[in-house]
Amino acid sequence: MNDTENTLLVRPPQVAGYFYPGEPEVCEALVTSFVASARDAGITAPKVLIAPHAGYAYSGPIAGSAYKTLLPVADKIERVVLLGPAHYVAFEGLATTSADAWETPLGQVPIDKASIQRLHAVASFNICDKGFANEHSLEVHVPFLQKILPSFTLVPILVGDETPDRISDALEIVWGGPETLIVISSDLSHYHTSETARTLDLKTTHAIETLKSESLGGRDACGYRAIAGALKQARKRDLRVTAIDLRNSADTSGTPDRVVGYGAYAMEYANTAHICEGDRAVLGRAAYDALAEAVATGRAPEPDIGPQTPPALAALRASFVTLTLDGHLRGCIGSVAPHRPLIEDVSANAVRAGFSDRRFPPVSAGELPRLSLEISILSHLRPIAFTDEADLLRQLRPDVDGLLIEARAEAGAIHRALFLPAVWENLSRPADFLHHLKIKAGLPGNYPAEDLRAFRFTVERFGLDNPFAVREEAPLTREDVSGEAEETASLH
Repeated sequence: MNDTENTLLVRPPQVAGYFYPGEPEVCEALVTSFVASARDAGITAPKVLIAPHAGYAYSGPIAGSAYKTLLPVADKIERVVLLGPAHYVAFEGLATTSADAWETPLGQVPIDKASIQRLHAVASFNICDKGFANEHSLEVHVPFLQKILPSFTLVPILVGDETPDRISDALEIVWGGPETLIVISSDLSHYHTSETARTLDLKTTHAIETLKSESLGGRDACGYRAIAGALKQARKRDLRVTAIDLRNSADTSGTPDRVVGYGAYAMEYANTAHICEGDRAVLGRAAYDALAEAVATGRAPEPDIGPQTPPALAALRASFVTLTLDGHLRGCIGSVAPHRPLIEDVSANAVRAGFSDRRFPPVSAGELPRLSLEISILSHLRPIAFTDEADLLRQLRPDVDGLLIEARAEAGAIHRALFLPAVWENLSRPADFLHHLKIKAGLPGNYPAEDLRAFRFTVERFGLDNPFAVREEAPLTREDVSGEAEETASLH
């Protein structure tokens, strides 16, 4: 083998010194500052990130918010699949580079040739080096990855005119496990006033958080095709999305008259995702406060949601609130699909569980201190394909799956009912679980499963202390009195 055959083909930086600093020390320091200044979003194991790709002066702080979520899992990530839109060369399908490595001011990153070889199974996947000339949508992310990840290989994919379904197929091939991170490069709205951009970008954010890939178009995000393909995988694989940061160029370095929107989003597996203890405490307090105000005034309060609301609580989520009184069920009501911020949904459902569950009278002021409250955050409903009841029962996962069933009656009415995964604690056999769920839906227990539609979901479930609880204090002993006197004496 001669020297030519041993030579690696390295793609040199195309936009260093323009979109981001070309000097290694300056580039590293700027990336470090963006990550360090980002607030902690409470994301611990992202599988997919969406981050912007403008010049660092404009979108760098928002990209830093996305990449900060990698810090807890940086040592586990070995491969990054990076997708972004083509800005300068029009082509159909998906394209990658023939290079063996990509270079930035922070060094070289090897290209994962084995993954690229597997991607050729997608009919529209090709090598198109000219598409990468002067292209910034992928390159600007690499210094962030180089700074945070100890070592990784790169799978760069430039997205041309391609369908979200085909992009989803490509992601399926390289999805991998915890060693693989997917990064989608995209800005949001372009060239509106700052006020208009905030409205448009919030609408786009809601579509992303609710996995509505079909709602995204080119006016919403330049990388909408790749985002939509990732959302299809998210729905299939039970991921939930959190908007971590949402700003525009007027918030960073631009003027408010003609801005570009930027968003940072993280996707996590729903069955292992959890909001941090601090956010849980805020959520629980909001729920108890809502109940207390409803008891006192008969009205449910509206939570104040603003820029300081933690991302996990501002995200659109579906939730159920379960109330118990002295260990017995006192109310349980929730939302099946996400349609409002989590803190608002939990507060409203706490009041509904206390006042609108037809099985129980409204909660009284005397009961409030004795209530216990449990919150279940639902993942998105996923349809279950099955042939008969035995097939459906085989697919149910005790203690993991929540289940919703529905059937259309002859008169056109829909019978629908839902069991949270907590119900498995009392109905541990799948046959019993389904039987009682049919009865809850107003159907006979032997109703044929073939005439049902079934949807599964998972939950994040937790309870919180009641701030209004009256705690009994033990009688004072001689030692207690002595200690109290000593402390009092020391204050004078």
